[in-house]
Amino acid sequence: MISAEQNDFMTRVGAGTPAGQLLRRYWQPVAISEELQGPRPVRPVQLMGQHFVLFRDEAGKLGLLDRDCPHRGADLAFGRLENGGIRCAFHGWLFDAEGKCLETPAEPPGSKLCSRIRQGAYPVVEKSGVIFAYIGEGEPPAFPEFDCFVAPGTHTFAFKGLFECNWLQALEVGIDPAHASYLHRFFEDEDTSESYGKQFRGASADSDLPITKVLREFDLPEIQVAGTDYGMRLTTLRKVSDEQTHVRVTNVVFPQAFVIPMSSEMTISQWHVPVDDTHCYWYAIFTSFTGPVDKQQMREQRLQLYELPDYTSRRNKRNDYGYDVQEQLTQTYTGMGEDINVHDQWAVESQGPIQDRTREHLGSTDKGIVAFRRLLVKAIEATQQGQAVPMVIAADQAAAMTGPPSIDGVNETAGQGTEAETYWRAADRERRVKSSWAAARLGA
Repeated sequence: MISAEQNDFMTRVGAGTPAGQLLRRYWQPVAISEELQGPRPVRPVQLMGQHFVLFRDEAGKLGLLDRDCPHRGADLAFGRLENGGIRCAFHGWLFDAEGKCLETPAEPPGSKLCSRIRQGAYPVVEKSGVIFAYIGEGEPPAFPEFDCFVAPGTHTFAFKGLFECNWLQALEVGIDPAHASYLHRFFEDEDTSESYGKQFRGASADSDLPITKVLREFDLPEIQVAGTDYGMRLTTLRKVSDEQTHVRVTNVVFPQAFVIPMSSEMTISQWHVPVDDTHCYWYAIFTSFTGPVDKQQMREQRLQLYELPDYTSRRNKRNDYGYDVQEQLTQTYTGMGEDINVHDQWAVESQGPIQDRTREHLGSTDKGIVAFRRLLVKAIEATQQGQAVPMVIAADQAAAMTGPPSIDGVNETAGQGTEAETYWRAADRERRVKSSWAAARLGA
């Protein structure tokens, strides 16, 4: 049983909080690249309760600054991009991407005020269509050479969406393999050839068995949890017959991401990033091992549900997530449409702005959640003591990290004693051998 104090210890992320100190040791997604397209590439950003302005200057350089101008506190998110930086609309003070004050135009000639002013500025990098920022102290960790970061830009697609709840309960839905048999249950199987860009609608690898059928008819999974250098691996087994076992391998990348299969050709790397204690964005990078991603189709599919500029869901708590009783009786288990992001959003938002874990009763299928919470608490305590934590890594460690393997397939030789790990390792290698960009890395 978790106490209210322990719950706060894990979930609250404002400046100076234990969990907030931990999460500030990592790169955090703050925008997707397309948000800085158009005539004025400036976006306000809120991250863990702090307010920033993100911009791309005239030379294309990214900057992330504290949002309040150091002169009189006006909002730099309304500033003008000019003369090598962002200029406050109140008095014209100009700051570059490093936070250096370039001009204080109203000051008298010879004034040295500008040289004494420095705006808070933070490292920013752009990877696979996602802009990451580091707002912690000291040097940021290196990026692991995972598939989502090393695949060519043609083979990745990035998107995001807002959840109105705490980051941890949003993340924990991805550490819970059992829920898919209910929350994402479809009563009929579609043509799997029409499943591009949709999760849980295609066929499992190595078979023509629809994933919807697997989840619907085999709802008693065996879940295995293993610690890894990047966090945790979850292997979920569903025995389909004496000769077949459905094998699904998902990963938790510490502290707040998971890597899961989307289809036989794509994986999803997804972060749950706190806006504040009661809101979070999910950021996803879809990575293709076959041909280039059809970015237009993927984007159009998602814009049917999400509204710009804040990437809020059209189905939300204010309209009961589009719930339809007839649909619930005949088509989907939730009656909330076919997009699994809506299902997940309802599940985690219905727990409240911050889930009251003092009232929960965990079962055996929650073993991944239990293991992650232990890992999280241990890392928070280590941070308080100035000790090392997982995934705060140097460049040589990052270069040694690949994958991680993420498979959704049917092992046809389960009846002959073949272990699940043997199957998924072979399936992962086969997918890489056939991939133009991944095959080139096998000998690295």
